[in-house]
Amino acid sequence: MAAKATVRSLLGQEKHGAKRRVLLRRLFLYGVSLVLAFWLIGPVLWIVDASFQLDNELFSIPPHWIPHNPTLDNYIYVITRVPPPAYDFKPGEVRMGHKASGEALAAIPALKNSFIVSTATMALNVVISVLAAYAFSRLKFRGRGLAFNFVMFTRLIPPIAVAIPFFVIIDRLGLLDTYLALILVYLAFTLPFTIWFMTKYFDFMPPDLEDAALVDGCTRLQCLLKVVVPVVAPGIAATGAFAFMNAYSEFLFAVFLTKTMAAKTVPVVLTAAAINYDVSYALASTAVVLAIVPPILFALVFRNYITSSLSMAFGK
Repeated sequence: MAAKATVRSLLGQEKHGAKRRVLLRRLFLYGVSLVLAFWLIGPVLWIVDASFQLDNELFSIPPHWIPHNPTLDNYIYVITRVPPPAYDFKPGEVRMGHKASGEALAAIPALKNSFIVSTATMALNVVISVLAAYAFSRLKFRGRGLAFNFVMFTRLIPPIAVAIPFFVIIDRLGLLDTYLALILVYLAFTLPFTIWFMTKYFDFMPPDLEDAALVDGCTRLQCLLKVVVPVVAPGIAATGAFAFMNAYSEFLFAVFLTKTMAAKTVPVVLTAAAINYDVSYALASTAVVLAIVPPILFALVFRNYITSSLSMAFGK
């Protein structure tokens, strides 16, 4: 009996120790996750918090982690470009601490430019990549492998390596400081990935439906538009999302190929505001918040399509 009691006690202690180790492991993982989440989200939360403060409160010591006098004046100023009462002060009177720079106030025109360029790039990417990928995946023609490898090779070229040649070509065509210049360049760098991605997507799609449609008298184009496209809609959504986000956040060629607010995009304007030592940090924070809203909404809307299409494209 004593031996049985001893065994039971040892088993109970071992079980208790195992539960304790599991609990400690979970607490450690939760702690690391919280620290990592704060590290990633903290700057964004601070930018949002700063956008609801004026400069005199933003630079107060100690800092106000929660605004004491929250205001929408920054958003009103950036959106309407009409100074609200908080920004209407006499020369020499210090109420804000910093100037309302033109870069921060140009956020709305830059957002319009970015939206036009990104949407056009997305639409053209979807059309061209679907047609090209379907041809690479389903049709057999001479030079198919060579053409596909060439498309993939262009993806490996660093953008900075062709920045000057692109600038010269765009300048000779008279397209500097236009939407079309940015759209053409962004297509050149996004199409290789989207074509490859959609080709993989089509490769994992069984051709039975297409064969049935072809037997019923559909042409290849009709088969693609009426049968295939509805099935691969998640992949098309993911392709469009990639093209949109790539064009929306691109900086290098947006700097090279634009001169005025006729075509400057959000990354260019925000960078100009960031390097202006006399900029109003409250207005700059507001411009950043307005700039990150479209991609966040885009990602939330298309997140299910993106995850499902990636799973199918890579055979998961």
